[in-house]
Amino acid sequence: MTDAIVLAVVVPIFGAMLSMIAGLRFDRSGWTVAALTCLAQLGTALAILYTVVQDGTQRYELAGFTPPEGIELVADGLSAPVIVLVATVSLAVVVYARQAGPRGNAFYTLYLLLVGGLAGVTLTGDIFNMYVFLEITGLAAYALVASGDSTESAVAGLKYLILGTIGASLFLLGAGYAYIATGTLNMVDLSEQLAAAGYGSRLVLGAFGLLVTGLLVKVALFPVHTWQPGAYSNAPDSVSVYISALVSTVAAYAVARVLYTVFTPEFFTANPIAQTALVYAAAVSIIAGSVLAVLQRDLKRMLAYSSVSQFGMVVAGFALLSQSAAVGGVIHLIGHAVLKGGLFAAVGVVAAQTGARSIDEYAGLASRAPLSAGLVAVLGLSLVGVPPSVGFVGKFYIAVGAVETGTWPIAAVIFASTVLTLAYFARIIERMYFAQPAVEPSSDGAVAVDVGDGVSADGGEEIHSSAGASPEMVAVVVVAAVAAVTLGFAGSAIESFLEPTLVEVFG
Repeated sequence: MTDAIVLAVVVPIFGAMLSMIAGLRFDRSGWTVAALTCLAQLGTALAILYTVVQDGTQRYELAGFTPPEGIELVADGLSAPVIVLVATVSLAVVVYARQAGPRGNAFYTLYLLLVGGLAGVTLTGDIFNMYVFLEITGLAAYALVASGDSTESAVAGLKYLILGTIGASLFLLGAGYAYIATGTLNMVDLSEQLAAAGYGSRLVLGAFGLLVTGLLVKVALFPVHTWQPGAYSNAPDSVSVYISALVSTVAAYAVARVLYTVFTPEFFTANPIAQTALVYAAAVSIIAGSVLAVLQRDLKRMLAYSSVSQFGMVVAGFALLSQSAAVGGVIHLIGHAVLKGGLFAAVGVVAAQTGARSIDEYAGLASRAPLSAGLVAVLGLSLVGVPPSVGFVGKFYIAVGAVETGTWPIAAVIFASTVLTLAYFARIIERMYFAQPAVEPSSDGAVAVDVGDGVSADGGEEIHSSAGASPEMVAVVVVAAVAAVTLGFAGSAIESFLEPTLVEVFG
């Protein structure tokens, strides 16, 4: 079953090529190609997860060249659940995009290229190829953000391009420093050679700083987060759903991979200031993101700043170097993808039903669109961390890890962030359930709103109608809300699954 590892990366890249070629003959073949491709990738991802559960870590040597000289793909307890997450969300967003748009073949070509890039970052065992896949991911994401039908989308895409390129360049420089110090790029071999080179070496310290800083730009940790609010809020709804759920999520996974597989806890034992700096940088991001989210009136921008806070929490979980905190980091990583993707999808559904996109416009939403209001409330309270949701479980494990390591300020920061998150979601719930709508619904239940010209950037028809969202769009949000609650009961199962991998890391 090791062939499934390479197929998880190759299938979406091949699907992107097929979508582009089919577009030369058939105008609307992109969705079908994307749906079949993502379905096939989900099958391979589940096969990878099953094999890892049964047999442990799996490795695939590309072209038969043995590492460290050759390139390998690796599936273990850390990467297997992430590749399943990538494949599942990718398929869900394709279902959502069928009605929400964009619909052109160019969109689905870029989309599948992005899926392949994310899969490659997740499964690669080579630090240089992680950079290559990060660049594939970035280039596709920049273009998708800019594909909206407004000048703001183009500006947001350009800003994302500039900052994303800076982050990727820093990561590449870090990989170069690591290679100069060790003569290898394979992650496992690199960890051994870095120890031999000496953790106090300037080359090793430079490699660490550049690699991690480059990834933190991709994660959008404060203060290198400035690309994210514009990218999330100005992209088409389907793109916002996908990049909010997965792009920074996979970058945060890459942070964990670099910390645990490449540098290992021994590096931080020798350089405790590096761990302290990373932990407290994450703490600042947790608070700053929450405060900035409270100040927003636009739903998509509020959710974007919320992600700055939530990814700070994930990075803190990984940087604490505690097994409990690492479990919490993984759970919060998965949970945030489900919650934030679901919330952005819900925002798109509400916009299609009522035209509302700001907090004030959500006034009386419970009477106009009760199901959508309920889904927003469930997902929002899950993000706050109300038990038994997955948001609570992830925060709980990270807080336990902070207490175990004596890092009490992180536990306090998590509590403060939870209060701030409650503040901005309580405001939304109050508007939905206790405020009168600014525009009264007509006799047929529709609300008259100005929704723009309804033409997408690729010339196809965009769905912006007060008639309501499609059943598929609503179903995606329902599944996300159900997953947000049910994953809250899976904390101990995820911990058991991760234990063999984390025991190897922490001893």
